[in-house]
Amino acid sequence: MNKRAKLLDAMRNNPRDWRIEDLLVVARQFGIECRNSGGSHHVFGFPGVEMDVTVPAHRPIKPVYIRQFLLLVDAVKELKK
Repeated sequence: MNKRAKLLDAMRNNPRDWRIEDLLVVARQFGIECRNSGGSHHVFGFPGVEMDVTVPAHRPIKPVYIRQFLLLVDAVKELKK
């Protein structure tokens, strides 16, 4: 199991206490775009996937945002198949 798969499994098993840097690592590995114009929120999206996920950059990130981000990752994985 590679580092990306381990990180995703860890997020699925425990959606608490993650930082925005962790989400940026996963997003980069899947080609998910991240927009942040200097504000306190990051917006993750992918061309061809209708869902955008807005995540506040406060630490720790609440589990609801991690679950939404994982749904986006799953949608990107399905699109790339």
